Amino acid sequence: MKKIGIVMGSDSDLPVVEKAMTTLDEYGVPYEVHVFSAHRTPEQAKDFSANARKNGFGAIIAAAGKAAHLAGAIAANTTLPVVGIPVKSSTLDGLDALLSTVQMPAGIPVATVAIDGAANAALLCVEILAASDDELAEKLDSARAKAAQTVLEKNAKIEEKYNK
Repeated sequence: MKKIGIVMGSDSDLPVVEKAMTTLDEYGVPYEVHVFSAHRTPEQAKDFSANARKNGFGAIIAAAGKAAHLAGAIAANTTLPVVGIPVKSSTLDGLDALLSTVQMPAGIPVATVAIDGAANAALLCVEILAASDDELAEKLDSARAKAAQTVLEKNAKIEEKYNK
């Protein structure tokens, strides 16, 4: 199975990124985690992304706050799918990171999830891998069915209490 690369711009992003790692663990998807800055370590970020395919990665998650150019910098150097996580910072509540991540020029796509949306970033990567992995696809189907059942159980309790 291909692994997922997880890159964060700073170790301060770790509390957000850990949610992606937990989700990937739940699906049994291997990953590597790194701290590379688009601005302070651009050569290392470029080297990682340029060599990601030959190093066994199937997709890359890039998390960054504030200017948040990391996902774009990673995407500029690979044709693997890149999923950006805009990280909420103390300024602008993460809107700056969201706009920096989602506003990519034509030809360099970055899939972008919600501010601090690490679990969905991981799930999107699992879905990408599941396109060619039936076992992983079955795990996703099972998780969706379980989530639907949970909602239906909650609905039944609400209906019983309030619909008389």
